[in-house]
Amino acid sequence: MSGQTVSMKEPVCLIENDSDGKLRVVRSALDILDQIDQHVVVVSVVGLYRTGKSYLMNKLAGEKKGFALGATIQSKTKGIWMWCVPHPEKRDHTLVLLDTEGLGDVEKGDEKNDNWIFSLAVLLSSTLVYNSMGTIDNNALEKLHYVTELTEHIKVKSNQRDGEESSEYLRYFPSFVWTVRDFTLTLEVDGRPITANEYLENALKLRTGHSKKDQAYNLPRSCLRNYFSPRWCFVFERPASGDKMRRMEELTDADLEPAFVEQAKEFCDHVFNEAKTKTLKQGLKVTGRLLGNLAETYVSAIRSGQIPCLDNAVLALAQIENSSAIERARAHYQKGMADWVAFPTETQEELSEVHAVMEKEAVAIFINNSFKDEDQKYQLELMKVLQEEYDKICERNYKESQKACESKIECIFAPLEEKIRDVSYLTSGGYKEYCNDLKLATSEYRSEGGRGVKAEEVLKEYLERKASIGQTILSADQSLTEAEQRAEAEQAKREASERENRAMEEQLVVQERLRADQQRTYEENVNQLMERMERDSRNAIAEHDRVLQARLKEQSDLLQQGFDDKASQMQREIDALKDAKAQEVENRPSFLSKALDTVGTAATMFLPGIFPKIGGMALKFFSKLF
Repeated sequence: MSGQTVSMKEPVCLIENDSDGKLRVVRSALDILDQIDQHVVVVSVVGLYRTGKSYLMNKLAGEKKGFALGATIQSKTKGIWMWCVPHPEKRDHTLVLLDTEGLGDVEKGDEKNDNWIFSLAVLLSSTLVYNSMGTIDNNALEKLHYVTELTEHIKVKSNQRDGEESSEYLRYFPSFVWTVRDFTLTLEVDGRPITANEYLENALKLRTGHSKKDQAYNLPRSCLRNYFSPRWCFVFERPASGDKMRRMEELTDADLEPAFVEQAKEFCDHVFNEAKTKTLKQGLKVTGRLLGNLAETYVSAIRSGQIPCLDNAVLALAQIENSSAIERARAHYQKGMADWVAFPTETQEELSEVHAVMEKEAVAIFINNSFKDEDQKYQLELMKVLQEEYDKICERNYKESQKACESKIECIFAPLEEKIRDVSYLTSGGYKEYCNDLKLATSEYRSEGGRGVKAEEVLKEYLERKASIGQTILSADQSLTEAEQRAEAEQAKREASERENRAMEEQLVVQERLRADQQRTYEENVNQLMERMERDSRNAIAEHDRVLQARLKEQSDLLQQGFDDKASQMQREIDALKDAKAQEVENRPSFLSKALDTVGTAATMFLPGIFPKIGGMALKFFSKLF
């Protein structure tokens, strides 16, 4: 999707601690995110304080300065800082960089705050970068104990059951990148060269023992393996000497070690090309505005002493976003109609054509910005809202047409009115003159443009008011015999009947067009709804496949490493995932049929002109999707 974005010159604080030590979201940062309609790729970096996290984030932003660097033992970054820039590779995407407060800061000594910062980084990002120094050994993994406590700080479902945690967290959690700074080892195992990714996976191998020591050893490794997929690793040599390290913001690539420069480039290229768009469950893509709402929802739960629940957050956000989507669609429709409609339109069809274009665009805006509208409550509300807007525009079009017609009649029939006032027609032969003048004026009126959709009705009403005058002139015309007067009276009745028929036909054309508009409204909404449900179904199945493949790989690794019992236990989880996917496919037709039935039935309440064709539409959709 294309949309509005921002390009920030420097980062701002997104989440900070207030005077009471509680986390809060900074309003000015939310205002920035609220301007971003584009989908976002969110990269968070976490790690112990003073490990050079901010330098990597500045590199991703394409700048030497931005996120605070420091050469002392004090942590520079407090809270979570945000930098939004246009994505260098993904068109119509914004790259959101989140630099977090260093974990384990001895000055703060707040383990609980560290856990929440780590948890928020996981919740908000699509790629999580964990930055550490030296090597990935048991000591480094023990320092990453925050990952072992994620389930204490994040829930997927309010009624979550044991045994479904791993796969459920995998649906939400970001991909994982471990960056190792000042790496001095040779990447090899038993004399065989290995990649950095293999180095990470080797470090995450489990022990086969059952002692408390073995369990403590395995816990952080199991959590990383179970909660994060895919995983990558990048190692970096020391960038420069100690003196230069204190002046990193002033240095160019030429001042740094060539190997480090190349490694930093490889890392950045990976993030630009592999980091995915931030999504929620079932593949819902997140915009900047939605990311801001997510941050508010999670921090609000933490401030109130609750554990953030991902499903509950999505439901709460759906209400906010769906209502907002209706208003954005309405505003787009109102502006488009105001820009393109010149009142009065010559025909109802002319107005209808503009309405069709703007309504289609408005529905698309709603469809692209709403989610989890499972009972179509919000889409039905949109249909009602747009129909009300169209009704108001049609009513204005009628009034403007009437005003235009009355103005033209006043001008064109002015000479006739003057002769009536001067009693010029109350003479012998006056009725014939009156009829000729009336015919000429009527012909001139009908040849005029800009009359609109009530041209014949307004003319009919005007001439009805003149009928008694015409009868008076006819009765006063002594040149006509009694038989001729009767014949003229009959002719006047026929002409009045003809005008009545023309006015009725004019209105019938309008009403038929309005009924056609309602039918098209219904079909447009149904077509876009089916397209979205097809897209949602593909996303849901792709999500099932992604999680299933991750669990199958983990099972294979466990078997290779001799953990037959764990692999056997995982088979039950794999079978459950396969069953869930099969049920997703099986239930889609009935779910779609129910959705279409809901839309068709409810829409007739405010679109009485529609004739739902649900069966045929659903059958066509089923054959395409399944």
